[in-house]
Amino acid sequence: MQLATLPIFAQIGIDEILGNGATTAQSIAEGWDNQWLDLLQNNTSNNLYGALTNLGVFFAVGTLLFFMLQFLKDLIYSEYARPISALIWPFLVVILLSNSGNGSILSNLTLGVRNLVNAVNQQVLVTTNTDQIYQQALNMSIAEEVAGSLLRPCQSLTGEQQNKCFVKASEKANELWQEYRNLYGNRTWIDRLENKVNQITYNTGNVSENAFNSLLGSTVQTSIKNFLVSLQYAFQNLIEATMLLIATLGPLAVGGSLLPVAGKPIFAWLTGFLSIGIAKISFNIIAVLTAAVIVNGPGQNANVDPDLMWFIIFLGVLAPILSLLVAAAGGFAVFNAISNTASLVKDRI
Repeated sequence: MQLATLPIFAQIGIDEILGNGATTAQSIAEGWDNQWLDLLQNNTSNNLYGALTNLGVFFAVGTLLFFMLQFLKDLIYSEYARPISALIWPFLVVILLSNSGNGSILSNLTLGVRNLVNAVNQQVLVTTNTDQIYQQALNMSIAEEVAGSLLRPCQSLTGEQQNKCFVKASEKANELWQEYRNLYGNRTWIDRLENKVNQITYNTGNVSENAFNSLLGSTVQTSIKNFLVSLQYAFQNLIEATMLLIATLGPLAVGGSLLPVAGKPIFAWLTGFLSIGIAKISFNIIAVLTAAVIVNGPGQNANVDPDLMWFIIFLGVLAPILSLLVAAAGGFAVFNAISNTASLVKDRI
C-alpha cells in the first residue's frame, strides 16, 4: 500500500519520495503476481514458458543419447544397482516437463516455492514491522527534506514578505504533520520537526544558524535522497524480476539434467532460485531491523537532531550488497546440501 500524498506535494516535487517511502515488500510482490500467473500457469502451450518447456524437451531428447551411453557403460562395468538408480532421471524429466496448457508440474512447483518464499518474507515483515517501522523510518529520514522544501523559497525573501512566506509554509507543513500522525500516531520525531519549523516561522525559541541551514537543506540533497530511496525500490523489483527469470529457465535446467555429469543443472537452478529468495528475505530483515534502531532510538529522543542520510545510503547501496553476499553464502550451503542428499539417496537406492 502506498501513502496517499497531499495535493501540495505535487507542487514541491516530492510526492514520489513519499510514495516510495511507503512502498512495502508485500505490495511489490503483489504487483508481480499476475505476471507470474500469466507466465507459469495461463495458456502455457503458447506463451514464453511453453516455448522454453518445448526447448527443455528438445534438450532432454538430445542429452538422452549421452545418458544411454553412460547407462550402458555402467551396466557393463558396474553392478546393477548404480545404473538402475540412474533410471529415475528420465522419468523425473518426463514428469516435470509434461505441459497440459495450464502449467506443468515444474511450473506449479516453481510457483509453490515462490509462494513459500513470499510467505516467509511476509511473516518476517509482520512480526518485526510493528507500527510500520520500515515506512516510518523512511519518512522520518525524508521529513526534514519535505519541510525544508516548503521553507526554502522563503530564504531569498526579506522582511514582511519572508514572514508571510514562512507562515504559509508552516500551514502546509501542518498538513504534513497531521498526515504522519494519522499514519503513525503521536511520535516524538514528528513533534520535534514541527517545533523546529514553528520556531523558524514565528521566531520563537533559539534556532541556531546550523540548524536553520540544515532544515532548509538544498535541492541537491533532496535529489540524492530521492535517488537512493528509488534505488532500494528498484533493487526489490530487481529481485522479483530475477526470480521470475530463473523460474522461466527451469525447463532448460530440467532438460539438461540427463547429462552424465556430477552436478546436475536442476540442482544449480534450484540453488539459484532459493538464493534469490534468501536475498529477498535478507534485505527485508536488514531494512526492518535497522529501521527499528532509528525509530526506537533517535526517533524517541526530542533532544536529538540526527542526520539520517546514512540510513538512506544503507538502504539504497549497502543493504542490497549485504543481502546478496548472504544469499551467495546461503546458496552455496543449499547447493552442497542438495548435492550431498542426492548422492546419499543414489547410494541407498
